[in-house]
Amino acid sequence: MSSLPDLPESSGESAKDQRIAELEAENRRLRDIRDALIVRVESGSAHKPEPYAAFEHSVILAEQVRERTEALNLTMEELKVSNKALIRAREEAETSRQRLNDAIESIADGFVLFDHNHCLIQTNSRFRSYWRHAGVPVPAAGTPIDQVKSKALSSGLIVEEHSHEDAEGTVFLLSNGRWVQMTERPTREGGLVVLYSDITDVKNSEMARRIKALEESERWIRVVTDHVPALIAYVGADLTVQFCNKVYQAWYGQLGQSPLGMRLDEVHEPEFYQRLLPQILEVMDGHSVTFEFDETGVRGEQRYMLRSYVPNVDDNGEVVGFFVLIRDITDRRKTALALEQAYDNLEKRVRERTAALTGLNAQLRQEISERAAVEARLREAKLEAERANLSKTKFLAAVSHDLLQPLNAARLFTSALQEQSFGPRAEGLVRSVSTSLDDVENLLGTLVDISKLDAGVIKPDVTAFDLRDLLNNIAREFRQMALAEGLRLDFVPSSAVVQSDSQLLARILRNFLTNAIRYTGQGRILLGVRRRHDHVLLQVWDTGPGIPEDKLTEIFQEFKRIRPSGSQADKGLGLGLAIVDKISRMLGHAVSVASTEGKGSVFSVRVPLGQLQPSPAATTDIQKVEVDHGMSGARVWVIDNDLAICEGMKTLLEGWDCRVVTAVSVPDLDTKVDIASAPVDLILADYHLDNDENGVDAVAQINGRRSQPAPVLMITANYTNELKQHIRELGYLLMNKPVKPLKLRTVLNHVLRG
Repeated sequence: MSSLPDLPESSGESAKDQRIAELEAENRRLRDIRDALIVRVESGSAHKPEPYAAFEHSVILAEQVRERTEALNLTMEELKVSNKALIRAREEAETSRQRLNDAIESIADGFVLFDHNHCLIQTNSRFRSYWRHAGVPVPAAGTPIDQVKSKALSSGLIVEEHSHEDAEGTVFLLSNGRWVQMTERPTREGGLVVLYSDITDVKNSEMARRIKALEESERWIRVVTDHVPALIAYVGADLTVQFCNKVYQAWYGQLGQSPLGMRLDEVHEPEFYQRLLPQILEVMDGHSVTFEFDETGVRGEQRYMLRSYVPNVDDNGEVVGFFVLIRDITDRRKTALALEQAYDNLEKRVRERTAALTGLNAQLRQEISERAAVEARLREAKLEAERANLSKTKFLAAVSHDLLQPLNAARLFTSALQEQSFGPRAEGLVRSVSTSLDDVENLLGTLVDISKLDAGVIKPDVTAFDLRDLLNNIAREFRQMALAEGLRLDFVPSSAVVQSDSQLLARILRNFLTNAIRYTGQGRILLGVRRRHDHVLLQVWDTGPGIPEDKLTEIFQEFKRIRPSGSQADKGLGLGLAIVDKISRMLGHAVSVASTEGKGSVFSVRVPLGQLQPSPAATTDIQKVEVDHGMSGARVWVIDNDLAICEGMKTLLEGWDCRVVTAVSVPDLDTKVDIASAPVDLILADYHLDNDENGVDAVAQINGRRSQPAPVLMITANYTNELKQHIRELGYLLMNKPVKPLKLRTVLNHVLRG
């Protein structure tokens, strides 16, 4: 008989019982064989062997049976010992399992364990409480991880999901209003441990920091309004001046005293206040008012003012004050009076000459000639007035370079500070300054864009392009803004190919989304695309208070803002939709709006479909390149006529381990390096230089003296297509001001990699 195999310790209780039964049956069978052999020997016949041989055989057989029986008994004893050891091991395993369960339950975070097939094994009560609070059944053991994630999203357990490549894990907003951060760790056996940490307090602290940044931004807005050439103020319901800029204060301040906190009847002379009173009563009744008045300043100057009063309505529909915008139109008024006087004189002459018509035909012809001459002068005066207005608009568009220069320098210095390590408090202040600079840049950019559009400086660069990247970038940009306002931004991607100017089209969508976030108190915003036969509709939906039907066209006018009941005061100038209207007319894209009061609005822009053309292998207009950090020792020459820009650029580039030489002109650079032979990896030049020079000519002089031309990055505040095309033809890289440090670093890496 063969020896019995050992039972593995991992066998269950039923396997042990079955093995014991098999051994007992084998024992009984051996006993039966032994008894049969003994009976056969003892009941011999004619064919039996000799008695002694039979006896000897039975003895041998009995000995073999005894040996097998002893081996079987020994095996039974060993099996009993193994059984006891197995019972003890199972009890210890059960104790360890209970301790592990207790440890998992004591974790403050949500805990989930998946096996090597990523199927659910175990969860703790904190994780299960998330599902119970949302009224969703907890996933059962064995559920795959993909089904757990999809069920959490589809059931509404997860309201929002945010992830960033630099963050440790994904952040979720749950249906109970709590924020959790998910981190995943693989186990040794190929499984997965997932922890959900509550970071609600951290998010609340972040919101407090954002509020502080907004307060700092408000301070910058005050700085900007103080430099706007118009009188700006806010008057409360008690007719006291609660806000005014420096221009307003200088005009109405009596003996150097600020009009802040004073009632209007104290700010103005009694007689002048009585003239203003009807308009004040009308605006306090909820109507916008625009009118012209002549008045005398505190220093005796006689000026003619165009006043606009806009009511401020609270959540209950009550007027709690009004905004005041006063513009000096004295020169325009004088021109109008001169024209009116000329017309009066002309009519007087006509009457006088008409009375003498009898027999004075010669004099009549002379009067007709005089009248024609006067009319010609009037037309000339009108043309001069129109040219003066257009010249003002073109001037504001042209000085955008000078407006953006100090802002560009401040951004460079701020970015250089962000590269340093000063501690959490200082780094927070630097980030706040950077955010405030963004707000100032947006405000100035809006004012300058309006002027450029009016002056015809901006020309569309219409090409066929894929909407995918444009929409994805805008959605990522505004999702965080919506989140900061407690809103949810949904996005439906699209890969449609359209025919338009990508930058101007992006500006339209950004203005739509900015308005949606500004005027939506709660709910969600949707950015999406509807395909039609030969065009697409890019749409932004919101759940805001809606717009009255009679105001749907008014909102596209400059400085017009419809503030619904219950909306908060904002920093906008009422130019966003005016810019949209001008850009859409320039591109030939129809813009439409539909709104239902109390439910929300939808803004749409119609864009024709296009067809992509084969793109060249390389382009000189840098849009997006892969970021690398290998800039150590890069040699860069910076040419800019603004010393602050030079210093800021040098500080920023040296923080990236570059070797930088700055100059305000080519002769200045010639005193610092040997232009012909000194090694250089990149020339970074401003397009606008002093003495009517430009960066293109300066770079041409430098590369003309070198045996091997150096790569060139041209920086400018000029957005015209003519300049962009000229730079492309020269093979230079191009960036517009204000310079984004991250984009600049990307360009440097692109150039250094060749």
